[in-house]
Amino acid sequence: MKRTVRILVLKSEIEARLLSGLLDQKNIPHMLRSYHDSAYDGMWQTQTCWGFLNADEENREEILKIYREMSLPENMTESI
Repeated sequence: MKRTVRILVLKSEIEARLLSGLLDQKNIPHMLRSYHDSAYDGMWQTQTCWGFLNADEENREEILKIYREMSLPENMTESI
């Protein structure tokens, strides 16, 4: 992977894992980084965002397209 840039800030671990799985299926190299800090037992992470996704700049538009598509209301299921 070339030098990476921050593409997205992610809201939750579920969102991060889902997006990572979709990117893996399309063979788009990426790296997830959590904001979790064991010194604060994850408290800061839950008050802000889960973390972020880094990838090559050349993949930015494809990643954002995949993210927007997975975030469409019709692609979400109702919670039980």
